[in-house]
Amino acid sequence: MDFSISPEIEALRRDIAAFVADEILPLESDPASYDAHENIAVEPLRRLRAKARDKGLWCLQLPEALGGRGIGRVGMAVCYEEMNRSIFGPVVFNSAAPDDGNMMVMAALGTPEQQDWWLRPIVEGKVRSAFAMTEPAPGGGSDPGMMQTRAMRDGDDYVVHGRKWFITGAGEAEHFLLLARTSDDARRGHTCFLFHRDDPGWQITRRIPIMGPEEHGGHCELVFDGLRIPSRNVVLGEGRGLKVVQTRLGVARLTHCMRWLGLAKRCVEIATEYAERREGFGIRLADRESVQIMLGTLCADIEVGRLLVMKAAWELDRGGFAQKEVSMAKVHVANLLHRAADTAIQINGARGYSKDTVAEWIYRYARQARLVDGADEVHRMILNRALAGEGRDFWRWDVAEAANA
Repeated sequence: MDFSISPEIEALRRDIAAFVADEILPLESDPASYDAHENIAVEPLRRLRAKARDKGLWCLQLPEALGGRGIGRVGMAVCYEEMNRSIFGPVVFNSAAPDDGNMMVMAALGTPEQQDWWLRPIVEGKVRSAFAMTEPAPGGGSDPGMMQTRAMRDGDDYVVHGRKWFITGAGEAEHFLLLARTSDDARRGHTCFLFHRDDPGWQITRRIPIMGPEEHGGHCELVFDGLRIPSRNVVLGEGRGLKVVQTRLGVARLTHCMRWLGLAKRCVEIATEYAERREGFGIRLADRESVQIMLGTLCADIEVGRLLVMKAAWELDRGGFAQKEVSMAKVHVANLLHRAADTAIQINGARGYSKDTVAEWIYRYARQARLVDGADEVHRMILNRALAGEGRDFWRWDVAEAANA
């Protein structure tokens, strides 16, 4: 693969970098910029989103026909990393989870009617969305075969009963994607549905408190007690729910990694800035070999993460599934983010443990990275399964076609 990026992507990256530096980063030090759950408050978010749209930095991930810029996965890797130099960045550009993954899957699989009523308001920033899949035990988590929520056919509708939990963004979402079981078939037993917040027959029973700062709408527990969904709101077709999930999660897992790399680089900034000006026992921290080793290790690990992400993005752009590549990136970058935040706090000492920097925010946020969209262990199992099936070909090189004589 060619690691150079186009002049158009570089121009976008520079515009995003300037916007983050000038418009978003200054808000992080103002307590008034935060909501009750430690994310950006509604009013500054509304103002910044309007500015981002005016500058053409909005929904870059979507096709132009749906209101985006169509920059592809490689372009997203470059731009998302730059967006998340700030803890507030991605949501400003309408590139934050879960809306990001929800928009992309509906752009790929939604009917024109579904895209018009369900997708377009999210693209326009008028509503938020959520993806309801995970269930409390004994229901489905990483294993969808354990799913308990059922959607039973009733004429031209489906009637849903069951429970979901840790549904990101549900507290503020109006548009929902729901995965439910429609038969006991192991491969074709799940179906994906669209519904609206105002539809009767379901409720949010609680917003689950978590250890870290929360996305807008939190992580909620949902109960379905007779939600009626018309068949026109089925995505892709009955029994094709796992295909919808695969389409959504493959890219969504990678976009998490893109954003986390931006936060990891920010941690290096926080650590480096302090190490260069803080002295102890007559020497700057930056001149101590132990600190240099800590920062040098992070630099190498971040670059490894960028290469893994870019390889996966390249594979997706050329039509591949990139399952191995995404799993490798997910494990590496999730763990890297935690190490980066921990290193920034260690070098900053008590300052790092305080709220004088965003390192402690990133540290608390980072712990979820090893759990969301598949725990580390699940992705390592995926990689081992691929190794068992491919043997030494697990590490094969892709060979270009021979040029015509």
